[in-house]
Amino acid sequence: MKKGLVIKSTGKFYVIKDIESGAQYNAIIRGKFKLQGFKLTNPVGVGDRIAYTLGEEDVANIEEIENRTNYVVRQSPRKKHYLHLLAANIDQAVVIVTIVNPKLKQGFIDRFLLMTEPYNIPVHIVFNKSDLNDDGHNRVYEYLKDIYEKIDYEVLSTSVEENKGLEELKALLKDKTTLVSGQSGVGKSSIINAICAAANIKTKTLSDYSGKGQHTTTFAEMYSLQEGGSIIDTPGIKTLSFNHLDVMDIAHNFREIFDTSSGCKYGDCTHRNEPKCAVKTAVEEGEISELRYGNYLQLIDEVENQNHWERIKDY
Repeated sequence: MKKGLVIKSTGKFYVIKDIESGAQYNAIIRGKFKLQGFKLTNPVGVGDRIAYTLGEEDVANIEEIENRTNYVVRQSPRKKHYLHLLAANIDQAVVIVTIVNPKLKQGFIDRFLLMTEPYNIPVHIVFNKSDLNDDGHNRVYEYLKDIYEKIDYEVLSTSVEENKGLEELKALLKDKTTLVSGQSGVGKSSIINAICAAANIKTKTLSDYSGKGQHTTTFAEMYSLQEGGSIIDTPGIKTLSFNHLDVMDIAHNFREIFDTSSGCKYGDCTHRNEPKCAVKTAVEEGEISELRYGNYLQLIDEVENQNHWERIKDY
């Protein structure tokens, strides 16, 4: 069998690139692949290294998936008991957000980080469309930049219109495989086109009626960067849910909460109503962001409620 790399996934078929020759083939799956017992809508993801055979009409058969160094999954938006594999074997991730046009949903940042933190995947948070910001928006940016840089996430401000921050972003991407994601309408496709001309992704303006983003990318695809490295573009994300996680999964993957939790009286402290909770003390003293802590509480309540209703249904 030959070795290949998955560079495109539509959900129905794949495109792979031969490791030695660089030749590309449409591909299908042979056999069933699983991920730690989870049900997957797409068992093979962009970035997967695979073994394949070449069939009729030069259609490749994916026979094996090599062990992954990491992967990023989300709850499937269509089948809530399934996971959707976004990418595999990445070096880092970039999440793109905006403060205006569309309006910032800060909780989305923490939900995205909850996907990457379990595998210690470095994340760069990019605030795009800075040319639209007024003084108040810039203060919001500086406030959030301070929160995330204090917990060792890199934060960058960009504007495609003003060619701002793009060279810095290129430097961060050089020689690395990077997952690029964000909510619809934040200018992800415009940024990718600006730093990778070969991508040539179609772009759309925001809906005049709803003010919400419109999907331009409909499937995941890998693009090579001229400076070295590659990016994996993913469809715009509307919401992120986590009914495959439990409360302690969330507690362990808010990094500053996990680091502080060693000082809690109880080892299974959820940092809500328990006595002598070091996390709550740190929030009160300003050492942990109230914003992040609020998002943490919302997530654990959401997961508990989902799991509660699942237990009732099963009963």
